[in-house]
Amino acid sequence: MDYRRAFRSAAVSFADLIARVPAESWDDPALGDWTLRELAGHATSSGLRQVPAVLDTPAEEIGRASSEDYWLLARVVPADVLAAARKASSEDALANAEALRGDPAGVVGDLVGQATQALGRVADDDLVATPAGGMRVRDWIPTRTFELVVHGLDVARAAGVELFLGPEVYAEAAAQAARSAAMAGDGPAVLRALTGRAPLPPAFTII
Repeated sequence: MDYRRAFRSAAVSFADLIARVPAESWDDPALGDWTLRELAGHATSSGLRQVPAVLDTPAEEIGRASSEDYWLLARVVPADVLAAARKASSEDALANAEALRGDPAGVVGDLVGQATQALGRVADDDLVATPAGGMRVRDWIPTRTFELVVHGLDVARAAGVELFLGPEVYAEAAAQAARSAAMAGDGPAVLRALTGRAPLPPAFTII
C-alpha cells in the first residue's frame, strides 16, 4: 500500500476512533501511568500534530536512512538520553491531553486535515528535519502511521471501542515492526513467534 494512502487511512480511522470514545472514559487508566486522555494526547501529538512542523522544515543530510533505522535509534542511544526522551514524551502527552478537553473529535479532525495537507506539499524524497535527524519523507511518514495504528489500538482497548482499519494498513505497520526487529538481530525470534514455533521473550519490544 502506498505510504501516503496508509497514513491518510490511519489518520482518518484515528479521528473516527476519538469521536467514539465515551465521554466518561477519558480519565480512566489506559497505558502505564497515562490516562486515556493522556494516551490520546501523546498519539495525537506524535502521529498528527508534529507532522506539518516536520514536513515544513528541510534538512541538509540524512540522519536515519529508513523507517526501521528510526526505531533502532532507541536501542543505540545512551540510557540517559533515552530516559530524557521518555520524560519529554510524558510531558508532551500531558500538554496535548489538555488540548483534547471540550471537543476532542473536533481537535483531532482539524489536525488530520493539517497533517494531510502538509503531506501533499512535499515530495517523496524531500529531506525533512525529524526529532531523530534528517529523513526522507517516504521514510519518516510510515513511522507516524505506525504511531497512529499502535496507539489507536491502545486507545481502542482502553475505551472499549473498536479501531476500524483496513488489513493493508495493519500489514504496513506489522511489516515495519518485523523489519525493525530483523535489523536489530531479533528476526529469528519474531519469525518463530509468527509461525507458532516459540513465544517472544517476556517484555519484548522493537522500541
